[in-house]
Amino acid sequence: MMSKPVLNIEHLYFKYEKQDVLEDITLKMPKGAFLGLVGPNGSGKSTLIKLILGLQKSRKGKIELFGTPIQKFKDWDKVGFVSQKANSFNTGFPATVFEVVSMGLVSKLGFFRFMRKQEKDKIYEAIEAVGMLEYASKNIGELSGGQQQRVFIARALVSEPELLILDEPTVGVDAKNVNVFYGMLEELNRKKGISLLLITHDIGTITDKVTHVACLNRHLHFHGETEDFEKLGDENMSQIYGHSLQVLTHNHGGHAHD
Repeated sequence: MMSKPVLNIEHLYFKYEKQDVLEDITLKMPKGAFLGLVGPNGSGKSTLIKLILGLQKSRKGKIELFGTPIQKFKDWDKVGFVSQKANSFNTGFPATVFEVVSMGLVSKLGFFRFMRKQEKDKIYEAIEAVGMLEYASKNIGELSGGQQQRVFIARALVSEPELLILDEPTVGVDAKNVNVFYGMLEELNRKKGISLLLITHDIGTITDKVTHVACLNRHLHFHGETEDFEKLGDENMSQIYGHSLQVLTHNHGGHAHD
């Protein structure tokens, strides 16, 4: 029996007052997928994420997480979210990497419960998964933007989500570390089997990392496997976006943008 998709959206519409934001969106995300969601500014990407996270309600259409309609979905521990500017976090806040990551367990533990060894191990495991173990006792404010963003991913990972949603996570990550950062996401997807939904502008950088691509500009103009996306010419892409879109060259060694 095929496993249920982690995310299933059918004929979804959304408008703010009289402004249509999303029209007739149908999208399925299989378990274990790494989906890159791309689209110009104002294309409805952030609105779609809010709908998936239950922060907005659509008037028409359906969203299911793990086979359950969003209105009835309760297993929010299965879904991790890292916002676009997780690193607008008050970096003067006196907390170590370990303490910031431990905040991801608050919903399970409550604020004041004593932490057992197995919980501490989980926190160190999440920090190790994002390659930040040597920084565990460092203050979050001492880290670079890219390192902070890794810590926020670890905070989302510590509750062991099956689906991790990342909204433009490379904002504030310097160019030479972006590729390393995407490589880390690829590891989480392939080695830990976490399904990833990544909103990004760097579509050329990630086509050798993601398994599926969705192009959103109010409508869903393309949704499918990466290899089919790569067959689209620049002309098709321009039609999708209504203006020229540069799909950056892909170096499948993965070092085109180091």
